[in-house]
Amino acid sequence: MEKTAAIIRRSVFTFLKNYQYFTSIPSLSALPFAISCLASQLIIPTSPLFQIIHLRLRSLFLASGFPPSAELFAILNLKLSQTIVNYLFSLPFTISFLLLAKASIIRAIEHKKPEQKHAFSSWIQLLSPLLITQLCNSLLILSANATCFCLIVVYFNFFEMLGALSAPGSSLLLSAIGAIIYSVILANAYVICNLALVLSGYEKAGGFISIIKTYALIQDRTATALSLAMPFNIALAGIEALFQYRIVRAYNRAFAINSAMVFEGFLIAYLYAMILVLDTVVGCIFIRSSRTTESEMGQEDAHFHGIEIQDTDCKFLAKGI
Repeated sequence: MEKTAAIIRRSVFTFLKNYQYFTSIPSLSALPFAISCLASQLIIPTSPLFQIIHLRLRSLFLASGFPPSAELFAILNLKLSQTIVNYLFSLPFTISFLLLAKASIIRAIEHKKPEQKHAFSSWIQLLSPLLITQLCNSLLILSANATCFCLIVVYFNFFEMLGALSAPGSSLLLSAIGAIIYSVILANAYVICNLALVLSGYEKAGGFISIIKTYALIQDRTATALSLAMPFNIALAGIEALFQYRIVRAYNRAFAINSAMVFEGFLIAYLYAMILVLDTVVGCIFIRSSRTTESEMGQEDAHFHGIEIQDTDCKFLAKGI
């Protein structure tokens, strides 16, 4: 199995080798999704749906016994509300433009001939398994959030019964530990879902079976998968912060959108789309490397199994059996 640095080098080399292709068709296909993700920062704070979800989640947290004095309470409530509204707002672009961009990337890496890269009909064939896998990914992420919510509620209620929350500084410490647990579970879920899309594109079969196969494929390589996903998530977060600083802040000051803001917003969204493309390229290289390693291990096992059979036959012949 290749190390993280080797996979990133191969991915960057593949991206630069086909730079004109990856910066045109896949990046432009992912551009509407990138615009929806960034534009949601303008819409979410004033959205009535955000206010409704925020109040509903607050009532749910209070009803479940979650201590409102915990620092994690406000952060978790705010982030979950923003994530839900952002997901609903970008869902139409996710199941159309983003999946089309991923299909074009998978085809380009799978086939080395230029005419096979640009075969639009071959991309359409991948949309069905990718769409099914994306819907299953949504259910998995929902289940992961529900599991984290239950664990954190039990976690805080347990320490509240012990009286640990009354100690000074204990609430902050327990909130930090709860945030770490929540982040680890969701990080693993997101990595598996992202790689399951790539695997379903390679195998042309989607659904929960792709998620299970992905989990089995990277079971011993989870640290590598997480280390590959981390720099791109940091880059996406940085671009979102840049959009917040350059566009959202200017809009809040002037309460109007001019042509310069629109042009700069498109450039930031295009950069966001390119990071998404490069992240998918890394996922494709990682899946190919994992499948190659798995097949090589299977061949080695079969080879050793054949040697054992031959040795057993030789022993039987030596004994005259």
